[in-house]
Amino acid sequence: MALPAESNSPREHRRRVLKGAAILSGITNSVVQCTIRNMHAHGAELVVAAEARVPAEFLLYVPADAIGYRSTLKWRKLDRCGVSFSGTEPKPHWHYG
Repeated sequence: MALPAESNSPREHRRRVLKGAAILSGITNSVVQCTIRNMHAHGAELVVAAEARVPAEFLLYVPADAIGYRSTLKWRKLDRCGVSFSGTEPKPHWHYG
């Protein structure tokens, strides 16, 4: 019996972390504080306030790493959301953190 195609491709292991981060939206220079629960080279799971607005695309700045990840929102359920990374960039000059 053949296995479904999805099971043939290994899923990348997400490392558990607990890091503070900020969702930065350059259009309005808005900041939404969040926590990274787990991450890997291509994405992460975030915890945000359930009422917080999370844009479809944003810069996820991680002060502990001094890295900004260009992120795309993939899913959201209550106070959790998953994002994929498409690259990195420096912290914007307007962000205070």
